[in-house]
Amino acid sequence: MGSVNAMRRDVKKYIDTADEKVVKMVHAMLEVDAENDWWDGMPDNVKKDVEVALVESENGKVTPHEEVQKRYHKWLSK
Repeated sequence: MGSVNAMRRDVKKYIDTADEKVVKMVHAMLEVDAENDWWDGMPDNVKKDVEVALVESENGKVTPHEEVQKRYHKWLSK
């Protein structure tokens, strides 16, 4: 997994480009229980999937949000 600074940069970049709905969801998630670390309660298989996704993101193996929206527009418009 990459450095914390690299992860923070990725998160900031994502938040800066996210739509209002995503920003509200992330904000709500952070406010749910700021004192308990939700990561510790996640199943190991989920943690592994998140870690793999972070590495893929750092290596540029991502699909831009706009492209995903275009590709799946018919499901998003319902």
